[in-house]
Amino acid sequence: MHREPGDPFVPVPALGRGGSSKARLCSVSEMSTEDVLRSLIREVPDWPAPGVSFKDITPLLADSTAFDSAVETLASHFVDREVTHVLGIEARGFVLAAPVALRLGAGFVPVRKPGKLPWRTRAQSYDLEYGADQLQIHTDAVVPGDRVLIVDDVLATGGTASAAVRLVESAGVELVGLGFLLELGFLGGAGRLPDGRHVSLLNYSS
Repeated sequence: MHREPGDPFVPVPALGRGGSSKARLCSVSEMSTEDVLRSLIREVPDWPAPGVSFKDITPLLADSTAFDSAVETLASHFVDREVTHVLGIEARGFVLAAPVALRLGAGFVPVRKPGKLPWRTRAQSYDLEYGADQLQIHTDAVVPGDRVLIVDDVLATGGTASAAVRLVESAGVELVGLGFLLELGFLGGAGRLPDGRHVSLLNYSS
């Protein structure tokens, strides 16, 4: 099934295995794209620590129609922005960034933790609650003149995303924007990102 970027999500019967019956049986008049995607986010209480309600995106990824809709919708926000490269943040960000890059006719660049990339790297450190970590890309992954979109699955406190922004800036390339499947708005991560430059398909206020 082909859809132009920005077309409404229209659930269709899945072929063969895969696909959620919930998404397949709801018509576009009954559920919006956001409602369908949100219905496939599983809440896992007290994981990975007591008091945390984890937003599990794997049911959405397992539904081929909903996954396709999420990728199309995210890409549609940047389709006229002349994106040359999509940077996906390790590791779940790869799942979304690669198909978004294909939709936009752009290259895909993995942003990885130390020791994962085989060639010379450019690095950006960032603080964690207890300690620090680092993101890396290959030194030739993007060059001045490139227009970059950063994609990840979740925007939480914004530490990783803001580090990715600084990594892009240190490479001397233009940041077109940032895209996320879901945002935990109550954690305030958007405040650490450039104003008006990010898109989240789902936002959780609590």
